Amino acid sequence: MSSPFFTQSRTATTRVTRSGGGQRSGGTLAAALRSRLSGRQSEANTAPSVEVKVEAEEEKVSEQEEPFTAAPSTGDKLLQQSTVQPKPEPEASPPRRRRRLVKLEYEKEDVASGIKTEDWEPPAWKRQLEFIRDMRSGRDAPVDKMGAEKCYDAGAPAHVGVRRFQVLVSLMLSSQTKDQVTAAAMQKLRTHGCTAQNVLATDDKTLGELIYPVGFWRNKVKYLKRTSAVLQEEFGGDIPNSVEGLVRLPGVGPKMAHLAMDIAWNQVSGIGVDTHVHRISNRLGWLRKPTKNPEDTRKALEEWLPRELWSEINWLLVGFGQQVCLPISPLCSVCLNQFSCPSAHRSSPAKRPKSGPPRSPSPRIKAEPGRDQTINQKTLSPTGQRRVIICAI
Repeated sequence: MSSPFFTQSRTATTRVTRSGGGQRSGGTLAAALRSRLSGRQSEANTAPSVEVKVEAEEEKVSEQEEPFTAAPSTGDKLLQQSTVQPKPEPEASPPRRRRRLVKLEYEKEDVASGIKTEDWEPPAWKRQLEFIRDMRSGRDAPVDKMGAEKCYDAGAPAHVGVRRFQVLVSLMLSSQTKDQVTAAAMQKLRTHGCTAQNVLATDDKTLGELIYPVGFWRNKVKYLKRTSAVLQEEFGGDIPNSVEGLVRLPGVGPKMAHLAMDIAWNQVSGIGVDTHVHRISNRLGWLRKPTKNPEDTRKALEEWLPRELWSEINWLLVGFGQQVCLPISPLCSVCLNQFSCPSAHRSSPAKRPKSGPPRSPSPRIKAEPGRDQTINQKTLSPTGQRRVIICAI
């Protein structure tokens, strides 16, 4: 080709390749370039390795200084178990909301049984109690004049336990007995000498005559003898100062024990529940559920009734049961609780019976002397009542 461009380039190429000095210099330059490139490549290869080693050593140092938060492997777990490391202090967490506090406010735990029971009290019981206090303000019931608090000899020496012994004897005689009969029997015993030593020295026949006609007087003679023997031998004629010691005595139950602790020792240990307290508590609905005996009533009352009322409640309800809330035909029409009592007007008369002698029985038909009476015929009257026709022969 005749182009000057191609001619010039071919000439330059030929000049380089054919000259000997140029070939040597070109090889030297190529070798120098190669050495430089290889040196740079070696530096590039060696520098990262040094940096990687430094970073690896820094990571090891940081692992020793700071706790490892990743999931440890099996080897790490064994290493952690073999080396004792101080536990980090837990961070203060915000207080949690205790939801059970509201529930515990309405619950209490029975320590003996371990069962939690809800707090319960009968509705309007405070108002009913105030009405009973108003109706008992006269203090004219038999229990007010002839109760266990009135039967002991006030002049008897107290340091030898004579008063306390008489309180216990009056409580033992009052079981299944009216207060009037108990007071009369205690009067005869006090005249005879109502001490543990005198009771032991009295024969059973004489003792029975002294306490007659109290209920179950034969059994009570045995109980008095056996109780007096225990008291004389173990307590020097005095009575125990605990409920556990009192209930071990023959013829003494929980009601008598709690009343004896209150009257004789001036200590409130429980509620004395007799037939009146048992009946009225069920009628007023003062129990969570109806009870069948006084002991269950006592336990149910002590669950909710404030302790400061335990001593008063026996005296209030006993007199109230003797005058108004009678066992048969209670006088609901004169009771202040007739509108709140769930048992009001169920078996009570419309009006309070008039005071006076008891109704005399119907007159009997007397035959004339010398004549016999025989029933000849029985017919029914027009009103449906049976009519007896008596014919004289």
